[in-house]
Amino acid sequence: MAAPYPDHLLTLDEYDALPEDNARHYELLDGVLVASPRAGSFHQELAFYLMMELYRQLPREWKVIYDVEVVLRPSFPPTLRAPDIVVVPAERAKTKPKRYNASDVLLAVEVISPGSRSTDTSIKREEYAKAGIPHYWVIDLDEPLSLTAYHLAGELGYQEAPAESKVFSVREPFPMTIDLRALPEGPERNVD
Repeated sequence: MAAPYPDHLLTLDEYDALPEDNARHYELLDGVLVASPRAGSFHQELAFYLMMELYRQLPREWKVIYDVEVVLRPSFPPTLRAPDIVVVPAERAKTKPKRYNASDVLLAVEVISPGSRSTDTSIKREEYAKAGIPHYWVIDLDEPLSLTAYHLAGELGYQEAPAESKVFSVREPFPMTIDLRALPEGPERNVD
């Protein structure tokens, strides 16, 4: 049986005091506890592959971190998200924080899961932009698998680059090329 669901807006301290529950993925949205199913194996495999590509190509002053909490707004009611992948300064990563602040994050990456499309493509895009995260990437597992990159464009929020389904190549925030056709094949995935 699951623990009782909080009946009020949570502070970060109250969130930290919740019982451990590895059956679900938790985040805070304006102090409201948001629960979703844990990611499936294909989602995890793709996130791991992308993490390894980032690790291999990142400049030494950056570190790639998997599934870590990021505080977007610490004031009450707080918002705390857990992107699939973040890129943070290596010096900050050395401190081994429990979670990162949005100001620590250069790049946040989300892999769309069943049930997270609106959250990942609209809500989190707006939240991450408002929190000042300079770059945001979204991987869509629907055919054809694609990666869409966003970067902050001043008061306009994120500017969206066209989705790429073959070879993703960027110069910012660092030079990187990822052959999306080399990503692991999912149950319904055919690579041309």
